[in-house]
Amino acid sequence: MNRSVSSKLMLLFAGAVASACGLLGLGGKKGGDQGELVGVPGREGWVMTIPYGMVPIPAGTFHMGQADEDPASTQINFNKQVTIGSFFMDDTEITNNEYRQFTNFFLVDNGSIEGFETVDPETFRQMYYPDTTVWVRDFAHHMGDPIQDYYYWHPGYDDYPVVGINWDAAVFFGKWRTAYLNDYRKSVGDFPMPEFRLPSEAEWEYAARGGRDMAKYPWGNPYIRNSKGCMLANFKPGRGNFYDDGFAYTSPVQSYFPNDFGLYDMAGNVSEWVLDDFNPASVPTVWDLNPQYIDERTNPESSKYNPKIPPKKVIRGGSWKDVAYYLETGTRTYEFKDSTRAYIGFRCALTHLGRSSGQEF
Repeated sequence: MNRSVSSKLMLLFAGAVASACGLLGLGGKKGGDQGELVGVPGREGWVMTIPYGMVPIPAGTFHMGQADEDPASTQINFNKQVTIGSFFMDDTEITNNEYRQFTNFFLVDNGSIEGFETVDPETFRQMYYPDTTVWVRDFAHHMGDPIQDYYYWHPGYDDYPVVGINWDAAVFFGKWRTAYLNDYRKSVGDFPMPEFRLPSEAEWEYAARGGRDMAKYPWGNPYIRNSKGCMLANFKPGRGNFYDDGFAYTSPVQSYFPNDFGLYDMAGNVSEWVLDDFNPASVPTVWDLNPQYIDERTNPESSKYNPKIPPKKVIRGGSWKDVAYYLETGTRTYEFKDSTRAYIGFRCALTHLGRSSGQEF
C-alpha cells in the first residue's frame, strides 16, 4: 500500500472516530448533530423543585364565586366554573421576620444582585418599609401605640404576619425574592426558577378551598367552631368581641389547622393582596382558564390610562378585625393599591413549569 492511500485511510478513520464521539458533524462542523434536528445541548437537568416554605397546588377545575347567600346583595360574585394551572403558594402569610430579611438586605447589608434594580435607603424606607403607624391611624380612639412601637421590630412578633405593606411593596418583595434565589442558583450552576409573585384572585380562591368545591370556608361547611367549641380562624366573632378565637389582634402563623392543601390562615388573621384589579363586573368578563382581571384604565403603560381613576386591588380572606362573612372563600372586597393597613398582608405564589413528576401533589 502506497503512502498516499494509507494517509487517506487514516483520515477517514479519524473522521469516523470524531463523528462517533460527537466532535464533528457530517459536514465537518462542530456540534455533533450530524445534520439532524436534535435540539440545543446543555439544557438537560432542569428540575421543578418546591421552594422552601411553599406547598404545591395541583391543577384543577372548580366553581369560583359564592358559596353561601349574599347578605349585602352585592351580586358581584356569581358562580363560574374555571380551570387553574398548577402552581406553588406560601403555606403561611409572609411573617415579620421573613420580611425583615428583605428590609435588612437593603438597609443593613447594603446588598446588591447583578441585574436587579438597586434602591437607595431613603427611597426604600418610604416605599417598602412597613408602615407601623397603621395601628394608630386605622382605628379611631384606639390605644394602638404599644402595637405600633413593637409589632414589626420586636422578636416577640417575629412569627406574626407582616402588615402595613401596600400592593406595590408586596410586588417588589416578590421580585427581590426571585432575584435573591436565582442569584444563588446561578452561582451553583442551576437553572433559574420562575418569578415569585402575588397569586391571582382565582388562584387564591382555588387554593383557599383546598379541593373542596363550593366550600364556604377553607375547612368546609358551615360552622366557624369545631366540635369542641374552638374557633377555626382568627376574626371578630361578635360585636366588640375580638378575643374568643384566642387573640385580640393578629395571631402567629400556623395557629389554626391548615386546609386540605396544607395552607394556613386562608381565612382570618390578615387579609391578603392578590394580583387582580377590582371590578364588580369582572367575574363574567374574565376567561375561564387561569382568569385575571387587569383594569387598563389604571395602568400607566396603557393607552386607556386615566390618572383620575384610583387603582383598586382585590383583597381576600378576611382578617382579625372582620366578621365571619369576610372569611368566606367566595367573598370579594378591595383596597386602594397605595394603602397600608393593620389588617392586610400577603403571601407569594410561583407558577409550576413543565411536566409534573406526580410526586409534588
